[in-house]
Amino acid sequence: MPSDMPALARDRVRLPADTVYLCGNSLGPLAEGVAAAMRQAVEVDWQGKIVRAWNEAGWHAAPARVGDRLARLIGAGAGEVIVADSTSVNLFKLLTVGLRLRPGRRVIVVEESDFPTDVYIADGVARTLGAEVRRIAPDGLDAALADDVAIVALSQVNYRTGRRRDIAAVTARVQAMGALMLWDLCHSTGAIAVDLNAANADFAVGCGYKYLNGGPGAPAYVFAARRHHDAIDQPLTGWHGHAASFAFSPDYSPAPGIARFLCGTAPQLSLIALEAALAAFDGIDVAALERRAGQLTGLFIDLYDRDLAGRGFGLVTPRAAGERGAQVSLTHAEGYAIVQALIADGVVGDFRAPDVLRFGLAPLYVSGADVAAAAARLADIVDSGRYRDPRFRQRQAVT
Repeated sequence: MPSDMPALARDRVRLPADTVYLCGNSLGPLAEGVAAAMRQAVEVDWQGKIVRAWNEAGWHAAPARVGDRLARLIGAGAGEVIVADSTSVNLFKLLTVGLRLRPGRRVIVVEESDFPTDVYIADGVARTLGAEVRRIAPDGLDAALADDVAIVALSQVNYRTGRRRDIAAVTARVQAMGALMLWDLCHSTGAIAVDLNAANADFAVGCGYKYLNGGPGAPAYVFAARRHHDAIDQPLTGWHGHAASFAFSPDYSPAPGIARFLCGTAPQLSLIALEAALAAFDGIDVAALERRAGQLTGLFIDLYDRDLAGRGFGLVTPRAAGERGAQVSLTHAEGYAIVQALIADGVVGDFRAPDVLRFGLAPLYVSGADVAAAAARLADIVDSGRYRDPRFRQRQAVT
C-alpha cells in the first residue's frame, strides 16, 4: 500500500497548516491566484474603472471565456460550455429544453438516490409543464426506458456513495430509446476523467465550487452539444441570453449557440474567482487526474480493509476503480460524531445522513500520506472513544 504518492499540484492551493483536507467534494480550498484576482477585480477594476470594467476588464465576456477554459476538463469543444447561474437553475433550463425537444414524450427519468436538487427540480419542471417524473433505483434505468421518456438526468458520480456511472454506455442506451441524456457532473469535474463529446452526450451541468475550487457558491456551468444549439428553446429568457442585449428590444430573440443559456447578469466577482481557480489545472491532463484518483481511493480502500473494517465501519463505495469517483464513503452507526472528532483532529471530511462518512480525495492536492493519516486517525478515534464527547454529537446546520 504505497502511501508516499504525492499530490499532483499541492502548491496550487492554499490549505491551513496541519490540516488534511478531504472535503473538496463539498467545498474546494482557496486556489493560488484567486486572492490576487479578487483584489484586482475589486481594487483596480471595480474601484478604478467602475462601469467601464464591463468592457475594459472583460467582465461581459467572462461567462463564455470561462466556459471555454473549463471545457477541456469535461471533453467539450469551444463554444459548448457557458458559466451561468446555479446547478439547480441550469437543471431547470435543460430539463425544460429536453421536454421541448421531444414533443409527445412527457417523462423525465431521475435516480431517486442522486443529489436531492436533481429530483426536486425535475419534480418542479414536471409540475410546470404537465410532465411526469419517473424515479428509479441505481440499477433501474433499463426498466424505466420506454418511448414516453424525453430526457434522463443522472449524476456521473453519486454524491453519497461515490459510485460512478459509465457515461458512454449509459448515454448510448438512453439515446437508443430516442431520449436525451443529461449528466450532472458536480462530483466529477476536476477529479476524474470526463469526455462528453466522446460519449455523444446531449447535455450536462456542474458546479464550480467542489473539485474546481471556485469558492463558496461559485457559479455553475451548462454543456450543450453543438448539434442541439439551433433548436434549443431555453425557458428562462433573461436579457443576457438575448441576441442583442444592449439593443433593449421589447421582444426576445435568443443569442446564437451556447450563449442562449445565459439569463441574468453574471455574478462577476464569483466568476472571476472561478476563472482564477481554473488556472490550478493548467498543464494537468484529465487522464492524470483519473490515474491519481484511482490510486488514492484504492489506497483508502486497502487501509479500510486492514484497519477499519473491524472497528464498526462499512464500505459503500465500489471497489472497482472504474466504478467509483474520487471519493470513498464509509458507514458507521456513530458517523456524525466520528466525523466531528476527526475534524477536531485536523482531518476534514464530512457526513451525509443517515450514517455516511464522506472523504473526497481530490487528486490535485491530496497525497497518499493524507489518506494514510485519515485512516489512522479514524481507527484511533474509535479505539479511544473520543467521539463520545458530547460536543461531537451536537448537530450543526452544515454537516
